[in-house]
Amino acid sequence: MITGTTSLLATTTTIASPTNPAPTSPTKSQLATTDYYFLPENSENLARNMVVKELEEAVGFTETASKLYATIDLEKARVGRTRLIDCNHSHPKWDESFHIYCAHVTSNVSFSIKEDQPIGASHIGRAQIPIQEVLNGNEIDKWLDIFHKHNKPIHGHSKLHVKLQFFDISQDRNWCRGIRSENFRGVPYTFFPQRNGCKVSLYQDAHVPNGFITKIPLSGGKFYEPQRCWEDIFDAISKAKHLIYIAGWSVYTKIILIRDPKRQKPGGDKTLGEILKKKAKEGVRVLILVWDDRTSTNVLKRNGLMHTHDEETGEYFYNSEVHCVLCPRNPDNGRSIIQDFEISTMFTHHQKIIVVDSEMPNGNDERRRIVSFVGGIDLCDGRYDTPSHSIFGTLGTAHHNDFHQPNFAGASIEKGGPREPWHDIHTRLEGPVAWDVLFNFEQRWWKQGGKDLLVKLRELDEIFISPSPVMYPQDQETWSVQLFRSIDGGAAFGFPEDPDCVAKAGLVCGKDNIIDRSIQDGYINAIRRAKNFIYIENQYFLGSSFAWNSKDLKDEEVGALHLIPKELSLKIVSKIEAGERFTVYVVIPMWPEGIPEIASVQAILNWQKRTMEMMYTDIAKALKAKGIEANLKDYLTFFCLGNREKKENEEYVPLQKPPSNSDYSRAQESRRFMIYVHAKMMIVDDEYIIIGSANLNQRSMDGARDSEIAMGAYQPQHLATSNPARGQIHGFRMALWYEHLGMLDDSFVRPESLECIQKVNRMSEKYWNLYSGETLEEDLPGHLLSYPVRVSANGEITELPGMEHFPDTRARVLGSTSEFLPPILTT
Repeated sequence: MITGTTSLLATTTTIASPTNPAPTSPTKSQLATTDYYFLPENSENLARNMVVKELEEAVGFTETASKLYATIDLEKARVGRTRLIDCNHSHPKWDESFHIYCAHVTSNVSFSIKEDQPIGASHIGRAQIPIQEVLNGNEIDKWLDIFHKHNKPIHGHSKLHVKLQFFDISQDRNWCRGIRSENFRGVPYTFFPQRNGCKVSLYQDAHVPNGFITKIPLSGGKFYEPQRCWEDIFDAISKAKHLIYIAGWSVYTKIILIRDPKRQKPGGDKTLGEILKKKAKEGVRVLILVWDDRTSTNVLKRNGLMHTHDEETGEYFYNSEVHCVLCPRNPDNGRSIIQDFEISTMFTHHQKIIVVDSEMPNGNDERRRIVSFVGGIDLCDGRYDTPSHSIFGTLGTAHHNDFHQPNFAGASIEKGGPREPWHDIHTRLEGPVAWDVLFNFEQRWWKQGGKDLLVKLRELDEIFISPSPVMYPQDQETWSVQLFRSIDGGAAFGFPEDPDCVAKAGLVCGKDNIIDRSIQDGYINAIRRAKNFIYIENQYFLGSSFAWNSKDLKDEEVGALHLIPKELSLKIVSKIEAGERFTVYVVIPMWPEGIPEIASVQAILNWQKRTMEMMYTDIAKALKAKGIEANLKDYLTFFCLGNREKKENEEYVPLQKPPSNSDYSRAQESRRFMIYVHAKMMIVDDEYIIIGSANLNQRSMDGARDSEIAMGAYQPQHLATSNPARGQIHGFRMALWYEHLGMLDDSFVRPESLECIQKVNRMSEKYWNLYSGETLEEDLPGHLLSYPVRVSANGEITELPGMEHFPDTRARVLGSTSEFLPPILTT
């Protein structure tokens, strides 16, 4: 499609601050090897790669049109959109550049000219370039005739000038080759550059008790040591001297971070709210940004539809030294009244970050540095859990005052379990990248924080060190880390408006907003680099609706256009065509959190089913073309997590009972419930990891919907070059598999192998049968369950025999479409 001009930069030089030094521009060779690809219609090849350089101008328009914009489409998928411009003359100009990742089947690249209206837009005309003109990779620089929808030239024979170049992804130097050296420069054309010399701590769940993990060998004769998230957060907040910045979807003041009786700390019995108030009284600047759930009003109900406690948290800190701002998900400037209402009520601020000042790595307490936390765990109720994920056993202890069960109407500790266990992943960042997280918070505070309360670090340069590495380049434990976001100008201050500056900043011009959607770019680049396997844990898995091929609805109206599912299936297809092994493991919740029978949950499950079916169909066609007979789940397999516990003599006894013949009572009687997967993580070849707040759905990947943050990282001394990677990422994956499967097997060190995938599939099917069975003889030996669908040889997804509904519910496993919920809400 439209490629970038020679003035494109990898990151911004216009939004620089003492906490975010201006990065350098890429070399010409980097620019030339940018990877964007799509499939020509009826092509049997993998993906091709395309870039769109410049959508320049249109001529021959009357001066009566008010505001114009242009869109770029590949069949069903809208892949680009210019800003609005005033049409006050007959030669409107955009002069905009785009880098567009593509994985589409298409016959044309289409450019549409539209006039903005108070509600919607009127279509003026369309210009097209046949895909066959694009595939040779030569630069196209031409004027295109603009036609009406009936293929007649519009009045005045207007034309559109475009520059366009296509790059074949298979020719890219990083395609299927992983991170080949420590000189890898990160994902190109993003707002934040890759930072070297960092330190990363990886967390599974909020807490890991003593003695949980078996020995997991790493390179250099070391063994993996699990980290403890909420303990480290407690220590970081407690030791801060100058600043504590928190941004969350939800922040609940009543939670207690330290709950393990064998790992108590002084002050660990205090609530989060008490700790923050105490630090503020000590003179620490405590700033909190909490998403303002517009449904949490007295008109509706106090806790809101999402139960975020935002109003309660705001009231708790009112008139205290803690500055807590409830910030709605406002749109960027220029949106219509309808779009404003849509964005502010449907979408959220979803980042989960903490930024504090900390002592130096050598323990020097006089000089201070910045340390940040990023990931999926909010500081709110229901998030504290351990790898055992008990559903009844902790109701009298760790979860007695933190009972979380939103999947049953009226559930409470008084009526007993099962509670909803919570599996999540988080990370701590030290070094230069921690300052990028700080700058993200500053941008958000400048936009919605109100008062100028940010600590002016430039005035404390005798105390704070400037952003600098915390690890030596040759240190075996050094990390290279890059920050990614999904966010727009409605949530972050300081985005440029000039199109050239937007492109230089690694941002995207929308019709009426400036967008950072680098999280999706980070995922796409990592998938394309992958050599052997990918392991994903995510709360949602739906997208690439342009490739669904549905018979009962118009896929183009769904709008779940992000590329990640299609990129994954195309990666597997490319490996099948090359005669190489490649496996993808995906762990998701049994169903999205909420009463599983309701329309929104059922709609999401239905989108998920269509996404799975699209991916399996791609794989089935590739196997058939190669004459291979194989189980599709030997290449791609989906799992969920669940637990089932025997009743113990010392167990908490509830005073009340759930309503009879309800989902709640059936789950209590059967002693089982899903473990909610809230993680947002992808591991590639045990050498690269992405962790953040972003789900694999359109809400999180769009950039103009939910605001998100993530980091992509690797250890330069532990790459999968000549030998498999055996650094911290490998240890972390093995620890997760130990948590989920209850054991480790020698085959697990080679996840791409047929032996490994078949072993994991057999174990997960066994655990599912134990979980869903009528009787219970012992605790479930492992939590990883095969996702309860049948995959046919041609990729069709159907119900398992006798398993139309999830156990103990009347909720359909395959979901159902909703006639009244708009797809924008559930995708």
